[in-house]
Amino acid sequence: MVSPIRIDCDDCAVRDLQCGDCVMTVLLGNPGVYEADVNEVQALEALADGGLVPHLRLVPLGMPEAV
Repeated sequence: MVSPIRIDCDDCAVRDLQCGDCVMTVLLGNPGVYEADVNEVQALEALADGGLVPHLRLVPLGMPEAV
């Protein structure tokens, strides 16, 4: 089961290093913030696994927030 994720490029440890090979830049054009629901996460993974778009290169900075 894939859970929804918040993609925030401002909190990415490899921002500006991996942006050119990240699905965020390919699909949205600019690094930013995006809330991806379960269906969107699955679709992005399927497109990336099929070689149609690059994988998400997000590497979160620091410790994850407590839920």
